[in-house]
Amino acid sequence: MADKPSRALILYGDGLAPFVDPSHTHLHSLASIASCGFLSLPNAPPSESEDERIVREFAVLMDACETCLSMGGHSTDAESQWNSTLSERFMGMKAAMLTNNSSLKSFGGKLGFSIFHLNELIKHHHAIANPQANVVASELLQLLGFQEQKVLEANYFDLVFLHLGAGENINSKEDQNIAAEVEYINALVGAITCLAQPGSDIGSRLHLSVVMSYGNVSGDNNTDLSVLKAVDERNSYLSKLFPQQSYTMKGEIPRKDIRHYCPMLIAQWQYAVTRKDMAEGFSFKDFKELGGNLTIPADRFLHEVAFKLWKAPKYGA
Repeated sequence: MADKPSRALILYGDGLAPFVDPSHTHLHSLASIASCGFLSLPNAPPSESEDERIVREFAVLMDACETCLSMGGHSTDAESQWNSTLSERFMGMKAAMLTNNSSLKSFGGKLGFSIFHLNELIKHHHAIANPQANVVASELLQLLGFQEQKVLEANYFDLVFLHLGAGENINSKEDQNIAAEVEYINALVGAITCLAQPGSDIGSRLHLSVVMSYGNVSGDNNTDLSVLKAVDERNSYLSKLFPQQSYTMKGEIPRKDIRHYCPMLIAQWQYAVTRKDMAEGFSFKDFKELGGNLTIPADRFLHEVAFKLWKAPKYGA
């Protein structure tokens, strides 16, 4: 734990996990120094549209599914009473979200995010037709109060969430392909880690999370992306000795709706704060075999980040 509250930057590649390849060296470099693992999601409801999926999975990350349901008119009175902003839930947390997705803007505003269109991020760089990743990285850090290698103590956000998905790149045109989106996140990671050098003021206060999801998936085609631990069939009598994996539980109650395949991939890094595991690349295989965080429910993610920001009373609360 740091001796001062951290400030969190979350880069979210929505549906981009399948497109990370060996050429994305900055992502792999981050994984090699980070704490890596999986965030498990619930199963998708039937006949879900892509826009609904985007909002629902973001709502799970924010532990705000009840708010998501209430926006769709499906909540009970008790669930509606649960609705509250991030500031109310997390000790005055100030959060900003950057996205081009109109549904996410509406939902994020309901959660208390200050909402920015991605192009607004570089509004005072209007002379730059195609801003490079280092410019955007600098602007993201400025929102967190990191400016010119100094840490400002006023007028900053505690958490900044950047959402990128197919066609959401601030440099992209409508025909921009998904591979370019992954490359853009890769470049952002390289620029951010360069600015947050170990031992620097920024490096000691920045908590960086890179989350990649698989988007719209089916279990029939993704059995090789399962987080379930196989029990040796030859010793099946030992299966009762295997404890229930924690991501399948909520308190003492088993979770009823868990998707065991295609989890979100997550790498988290803060110099001298996060643990380094044995993963060497940003991939499902590396995270499953060598990652240190194993699998946690996606709805616990924000709580664990908030603890690093001194905005939650205990780890994973």
